[in-house]
Amino acid sequence: MENKAILTVEEEQNLLRPIDQYISDIQKKINELRKDGTDRVIALNNHIAVVRENSNLTKAEKKSIITENKQTLSGAKRVEQEKKAEVNKLIDEAVKYLDEHYDKEYYNKIAASCEAETAAEKVRYEKELEDLKIQHQKDFQKAVSKTDLKEEKYVFKNRLFDAKLKHESTLQEIKDRQHEAFAHRYHLIDLLRLSKFTFSEKQKQKWENYKYTFNIKQFLLKNGLYIAILFIFILLCILTPIIKHTQLLTMNNILNILQAASPRMFLALGVGGLILLGGTDLSVGRMVGTSMVLSTMIMHKGINTGALFDKIYDFTGMPIGLRIVLALVVCCCVTTLFTTIAGFFTARFKIHPFISTMANMLIMFGLITFATKGVSFGAIEMSINKTIMPKIGGQFPTIILWAVAAVVVMWFVWNKTKLGKNMYAVGGNPEAAAVSGISVFKVTIIAFMIAGILYGFGSWLECIRMVGSGSAAYGQGWETDAIAACVVGGISFKGGIGKIQGIVVGVLVFTALTYSLTILGVDTNLQFVFSGIIILSAVTIDCLKYVQKK
Repeated sequence: MENKAILTVEEEQNLLRPIDQYISDIQKKINELRKDGTDRVIALNNHIAVVRENSNLTKAEKKSIITENKQTLSGAKRVEQEKKAEVNKLIDEAVKYLDEHYDKEYYNKIAASCEAETAAEKVRYEKELEDLKIQHQKDFQKAVSKTDLKEEKYVFKNRLFDAKLKHESTLQEIKDRQHEAFAHRYHLIDLLRLSKFTFSEKQKQKWENYKYTFNIKQFLLKNGLYIAILFIFILLCILTPIIKHTQLLTMNNILNILQAASPRMFLALGVGGLILLGGTDLSVGRMVGTSMVLSTMIMHKGINTGALFDKIYDFTGMPIGLRIVLALVVCCCVTTLFTTIAGFFTARFKIHPFISTMANMLIMFGLITFATKGVSFGAIEMSINKTIMPKIGGQFPTIILWAVAAVVVMWFVWNKTKLGKNMYAVGGNPEAAAVSGISVFKVTIIAFMIAGILYGFGSWLECIRMVGSGSAAYGQGWETDAIAACVVGGISFKGGIGKIQGIVVGVLVFTALTYSLTILGVDTNLQFVFSGIIILSAVTIDCLKYVQKK
């Protein structure tokens, strides 16, 4: 029996025809008004752009043609301005008509028809499945041998697959038709306004496109880990007041999390660039330990109590400002030197960064432990902490602003510079990047150098935040935190995929989780278990995405 709620193609066209006709009549009037104005302006601007790029013309010829076009252009702009009010009036009339008639007389009816058709298709599919099962049972009973039984199972499986494929295809066709009905309105507005939409219209289109392309499997694959971590964090927020009789989400705790995350943000940004190239860095923790020792030694309060290679250093004769700058320069130079060495071996001899940075880790740890005998260098001058990261209003730590500045700078490098584009290209396919003229060696070295600078800067900030206490053992395990933050943030180990904002989210997630577990009284060693599970989950999801794309 025919379902009256479902419209035929002809009925849908009949609903749309008067709307299209009305808008078409207005569009003809607008086109006539734009003929010597807007259309002429667009054509002349395009011609000027083509002339400028034309290598067959001399400079004099280009100048002559462009000058002539600009003279004509000024006249066309005057005509455009004269007709602007009349054109805008017609556009407003057309848009008002669409607002009053499109949904009521066309789209809502199409949506209702599609909904009814979807319901009918589901009923048809269920009936088809039931019929297939009945037929399968009959054929199964007729089978006389194991071969016949096996063949019948295979045939039944194929029939189910074909039925499912046909069902999904039909549902997609219905979904496409409703989406096209929605989009047609904005197609008409696009023609009227020459691709200009209001903010509200843009948001409606974005929401519709999101619903149209939404896939629950893809959504969970992309966001499942974040949802799980959010669930864990909510659970911790509930358990903390019950177990520890204190609230987790207080302003003081939030600021503490952001403050602790700030130096780690520098480290994650550095590692993120290397992972983007398809590599990694295992020496981050040793970079922090070495830099903490050097910066504490330079900014130490009074004469150093610890020795470096059996020599006591005294920087108290230098002005505080100069000691601060010297500590930063030394940290950045040392970390950049080691990352550049690792980058050279990676780029020149194709050694995997896992090996080159592991060698760095061992060398740095051995050197700094031997040089200091594992002794801590104590505290730095207290005035340095208040100078470099004072608290605004006595509460807001300005170290957060240092991290924000680093994120902004690296976002610009990744997204707005030639180096950033080359990093994505090299990470995605180094062979193709080399063929296209990109120096893989140069890009790799620069990425490692940038990482070194970020490590040095982040370690220097950490030293000031902790008011010194530099030792060779400081920073142990920080490399796993930095790598984990990048992976959780969507920086793919396959290379060429990732965004700066993902790193920011990853760092905040890990810092907040660690801080929450600490408040809850979870043993530090068990916290490594949580980190390990999260890293394994993130990499597994990343691999699943890669396999699905392949």
